Amino acid sequence: MEGNDNKVTHKDYYKVLEVDYDATDEKIRFNYRRLALKWHPDKHKSDSAVTAKFQEINEAYKVLSDPDKRLDYDITGNYEIDKYTLRVVGYL
Repeated sequence: MEGNDNKVTHKDYYKVLEVDYDATDEKIRFNYRRLALKWHPDKHKSDSAVTAKFQEINEAYKVLSDPDKRLDYDITGNYEIDKYTLRVVGYL
């Protein structure tokens, strides 16, 4: 099974939030709230799988709710968190 170590799988944040790729900001926000309520860890008595799902939903929303991050994600297919820690003056 050589080669599997170099493979990086990327999450499809649109599928995580159960929205279409051309979803509006309102639809993204609506589905985020619906899923966050459904998968909130307080409702599931400390189930680690539920906590992981909840964190995944939050991660997807952080990216898709920010226009710059969403555009970058749409273009590259992945999201690099370090890219947004510093703003570069004169970009675009």
